[in-house]
Amino acid sequence: MESPYTDRYICIMKFTPRSEETRRFIIETTAGIFNTKGYAGTSLSDLTEATKLTKGSIYGNFENKEEVALAVFDYTIAHRDKIIAQLINKADTNKEKLLVFATAFCSTAKQPFIEGGCPLLNAGTESDDTFEPLRKKVAKAISDMKKEIETIIHNGIAAKEFKKDTNPEKTALTIIALVEGSILLGKTMNKPAYLDTALEGVKDLVNAISVT
Repeated sequence: MESPYTDRYICIMKFTPRSEETRRFIIETTAGIFNTKGYAGTSLSDLTEATKLTKGSIYGNFENKEEVALAVFDYTIAHRDKIIAQLINKADTNKEKLLVFATAFCSTAKQPFIEGGCPLLNAGTESDDTFEPLRKKVAKAISDMKKEIETIIHNGIAAKEFKKDTNPEKTALTIIALVEGSILLGKTMNKPAYLDTALEGVKDLVNAISVT
């Protein structure tokens, strides 16, 4: 089974862009702005100011601001997933792989995530009632994360690392909720210690399902 955590930066175009290089430049340059100010809060003037391109240049490569936002989300999630995949690939055991979901987001982690924090949390919070195309992309990203964690748990059960009565789906959903909730708590309260304390719940859960 191919892991969903691959470099999956794919943009679906409704027309042929003038320059794929320019399109990529716009996405990479504005990713931190969208992820910090929000998809609705980011204006066209923010895009032109950051890229030093004209409105015509941006709309020559994207149909509208919403399409830029969707492409940016694809980019930020692919970037996030690539980092997680690299950490998982370095882990020797399935237990260590699950613990990546706690350590990768702690306050002392030195992972080069896109400026603005977790794009999954940011976009999910903003788009649930206002931007259906983005909500669908967030839902797909969460589903991919769930499948990846479930696969690790299944492999861990088969390798007798995890207890055989472990429920992969329930555990995966709990880990996702703990990770995203921890990020929300730490960011909203502006207290990194809260983030780290809450992420300990992931470690406790992994230890609870482990055979040793």
